[in-house]
Amino acid sequence: MRPPFANGEDNPGFRGGPRRGHRGGGPGGPKFDRGPGRPANEVPDAGDAAGWFSGRLPEGWFVGAPSVVVDREEITIIGELPALTEAQLDAAATAAAEVGRIARFREDTREARIDIARQAEHRYRRHITWGARLGDSGQVFTQLAAPVMTRLLQSERQVLDTLIDAGVARSRSEALVWAVRLVGQNEQEWLGQLREAMEQVSKLRNAGPGFAGGPAGSADPSGPADSAAEPTAE
Repeated sequence: MRPPFANGEDNPGFRGGPRRGHRGGGPGGPKFDRGPGRPANEVPDAGDAAGWFSGRLPEGWFVGAPSVVVDREEITIIGELPALTEAQLDAAATAAAEVGRIARFREDTREARIDIARQAEHRYRRHITWGARLGDSGQVFTQLAAPVMTRLLQSERQVLDTLIDAGVARSRSEALVWAVRLVGQNEQEWLGQLREAMEQVSKLRNAGPGFAGGPAGSADPSGPADSAAEPTAE
């Protein structure tokens, strides 16, 4: 099972870096108008995001359906590009050709991806991140780095301080990121089962009474807002 797309630091086959930003807007992306009647900390359900992107993406971009990973702040879309048709001399040349093809895809589809991202950001009130993979190579083009606040007990802080003293991390925030990535790498099967269970819970909750028409006063997600959007990260 592939990890849910991390950037290049913990996935050698993938290149890319985080873009800084805050949920709901900030230096990393557009500010989202959540619509009348919607609490400031509430975002629309994105359970249908994979289907929406499958129908919205142009034919020929990817081989099969892309991977769509959703959380409260971001939707990441990663697709498999068509295989190389030219024979390469060795593994190094093949890897270089794959990286070059991904770069060409990024440039050739830039304007279309920005347009699709604006529509999706209006619909789901989340940042949109793109990526592509080909063979053993992959790249996440731009990725949101969202701040997460937490409180730790002394014994938990000591774990982070041990990582700092050992030179694994330079700060507690870096140590916490390292620990989260380690869990993500070593507990993929369990995390996958947990996500599947939560998806079933979400489907059952949405099928219950009072959800058929959506919450009263919610914004229409069918099209872009009338006001001009801020520049969308591609």
